Amino acid sequence: MRFFNETFVVFQRQLRLSLANPTWMAISILQPILYLTLFGPLLQQVAQTPGFPAGDAWTVFVPGLLVQLGIFGASFVGFGIIAEWRSGVIDRMLVTPASRWSLIGGRVLHDTLMVMVQGAILVAAATLMGLRAPLDVIILGLVLVGLLGAAFSAISYGTALSLKSENAFAPLVNMFALPILLLSGILLPMTLAPGWLQVASDFNPIKHVVEGLRAVYRGEILATESLIGFVIALIFVLVGAWFGARVFKAQTK
Repeated sequence: MRFFNETFVVFQRQLRLSLANPTWMAISILQPILYLTLFGPLLQQVAQTPGFPAGDAWTVFVPGLLVQLGIFGASFVGFGIIAEWRSGVIDRMLVTPASRWSLIGGRVLHDTLMVMVQGAILVAAATLMGLRAPLDVIILGLVLVGLLGAAFSAISYGTALSLKSENAFAPLVNMFALPILLLSGILLPMTLAPGWLQVASDFNPIKHVVEGLRAVYRGEILATESLIGFVIALIFVLVGAWFGARVFKAQTK
C-alpha cells in the first residue's frame, strides 16, 4: 500500500506540471495529427502498389503512428529529469524514505497516461478521416501504446540520469531514433522495401510490434503476429522498469 501511495504522489506532481504547461501537450498532440493530414492521403495512393499489406491505407498507417507515438512520445522525457537533477529536485527526493521504484513509477505512470490520451485523440481524428475499427481493437491499440510509453519512458529516465547532460542525451536518442523509424515500417510497410532491407528490419524488434498492431487492426487479434508484438512490448516494459529503478538506486550511492 505504501508503494502505491508514494507512486500516486509522484504521479500527481508530474500531472500538475504537465497541466501547468498545456502548450507542450498541444504540440505533442498536433504532430501525429499533422502526419495523418499530410501523409495519410499520400498513403492512400501507395495502397494500390503491389506488395502493400492487406487492409486499407488507414489500418496500415494508423497503427504505425500509434507505435511512433508510444516510442517517441516518451523517449524525450529524460530532458526533464536532467533539469530536475541539475536544480537539486532529484537529490531532495532521494533523501526521502520513498521507494526508488515509486520515484520512477510515478513518472512513468504519468507519461503512460499522456501517450494513451494522445493516442485516443489520434484515433478519433483518424476515424473522422476514414479509419474504421471496432472498439475492442481501438482499446488494444491504446494498451499497446501505453506499454511502449511506459517502457521507453523508464529507459529515457534511466539513460538521462546516467548521462546527466543534454548534450550527450540528445545525440544518443537521435542515434537510435533514426534506425527505429526507418527499419520498423512505421510510415511505410517494409513489404515495399528491397529484400536486403526487409532482412535487416527483421532484427528490429519494433518492426514486429508494428506488424502486430497492424494485424490487430485487421481483426486478427489472436494471430501470431499480434501476440508477438504484445510480448515484445511487455519485454520492453520489464527491461525499462529494471533499468530505470536500477539507475535511481545508484544515485544514492
